[in-house]
Parts: sequence; structure tokens; C-alpha cells
Amino acid sequence: MRTIGMLAGKGLYPTAFVDGARRQEEPVRLVTMAFTGETDPALADSVDTLDWCRVGQLGKIIKFFKKEGVSEIVMVGQITPKNLFEFRPDLRITMAMAKLKQRNAETLFGALADEFAKDGITVLPATTFLDHLLPPEGPVLGRALSEEELEAARYGFGIAKETSRLDIGQSVVVREGTVLAVEAFEGTNECVRRGGALGKGKKVILAKVSKPNQDMRFDVPVIGPDTIRNCAEAGVGAIAIEAKKTLVLGWEEAVELAKKLKVGVVAL
Repeated sequence: MRTIGMLAGKGLYPTAFVDGARRQEEPVRLVTMAFTGETDPALADSVDTLDWCRVGQLGKIIKFFKKEGVSEIVMVGQITPKNLFEFRPDLRITMAMAKLKQRNAETLFGALADEFAKDGITVLPATTFLDHLLPPEGPVLGRALSEEELEAARYGFGIAKETSRLDIGQSVVVREGTVLAVEAFEGTNECVRRGGALGKGKKVILAKVSKPNQDMRFDVPVIGPDTIRNCAEAGVGAIAIEAKKTLVLGWEEAVELAKKLKVGVVAL
């Protein structure tokens, strides 16, 4: 039986990965390391083995996976942004981080992947078993966008590609030809709230993309029911995502919410 380790954060992502793994013809044993204060404890009921650690305990994580015979892992789920700056690192992660000239999601997770590799553990793409949740180009959820909205969506898409290239953020909120908000460390939801407030609910669109040369092992863009709900509450009426590179989690609920709240989602 294939054994895969999960480094599981919060949100719907870990559950979606478990569901995807259970859909495979070949049985998969799931060994999970969860983060105290982040991971949903209910995840323990759907995996084969689970242990807990604090953010920053890299030595404990590697020791656990090696004990369980894990040679492949996935990183799925979010860590609260402030916890990435306030965590207490162990010696191993301290030494790895000391070599970094820049500290952003890509460099931090890349350093982690390098440390796992030293112990014979390969980090798999975060989209493993989840191809069915990566929509192709075209309408995805909710109402169809008008030509005017599609033009604005393409504009926002281009801006988001540039901000993500600069490691600022992967989401922007636009109204026609104006950028209302750019995502940075605060995350997509706060960006949506700021942009929606400035746009006053008129022709406001969220564009969310992957980075150029995105490392699909981590930091893959995701939307879900919360994204749709937050957009509707903020007056953002449409969402543009990148085709085949953005995960749509909580699919059934997202379908119903987009229809109910009249939010259109398109993949470009």
C-alpha cells in the first residue's frame, strides 16, 4: 500500500485531499501531522495515523514521518499568516531559515522541501489527487459574466500576474480599469473587503492567479464557499481564476452559494 504523509493546515484543503486519495483505485495510507490551533481535530477520523505539533517543530515532523515509513508528503491547508512570524522554531528550521535572503511563502516552503529531501522525503504537488477540482478555461460557477465584466476580469488577471511575480500577492480587486485593492500579507479575504468597500458594489471583480512558474508543491491558489460568501458580502460580483491552476474546494456548497448570491466565477 502506498503511504503518503500529510502536513495539514486549516480549512477545507486537507479534507479535499483525503477525499481525493480515497477515490484512487490503489489504496493509500494517509499519515498526518496536524498543527495545534490550526488543523481541524475532526480530520483524525478520516486518516490512518495523526499526530500533533506546533508550527516550527520541523525536527518532530520529520522524525514522525520517518517512523511511519513515509517517503512522500503533501502540504495542504493554510497556516494563519501571523503564526508564520510568531512561531517558535526548533534548531533545524532555525538553521534552514538562517540561509534565506528573503522570507516569503515560496522561499520558506522551498527551504522546508529541501530539509525533507535531506531525509529522503519528497514533497509532492499540492494538487495531487485533486485534478477534478482544477477547472478548465470557461464559466465555472454561478452567473455568466458580461463582455464588460470579462474585459475587466482580464485586466485584473494581468495585474495579479504582475503582483504575484513580484511576490506581493496573488489576488487583486478591480473595477473596470481601476485597481481597488492588492493582496499582500493580510490574505485574500481582507483584500476583498477593502476592494469591495472602495468599489461600492458596482462592477467589482476579484482576480486570483498562480505565480509565474508556480511551484505546485505549495502556495497553490484556492477559492471556496468562504471566498464566494466574502465577495458577496463585500459587493464583489465576480471572480476570475486561472484555468487548471486554481483549486475550487467545497464544490457542492460553492455551486449553491454562487447561484444563490449571484456571484459569477470564470476561469481564464
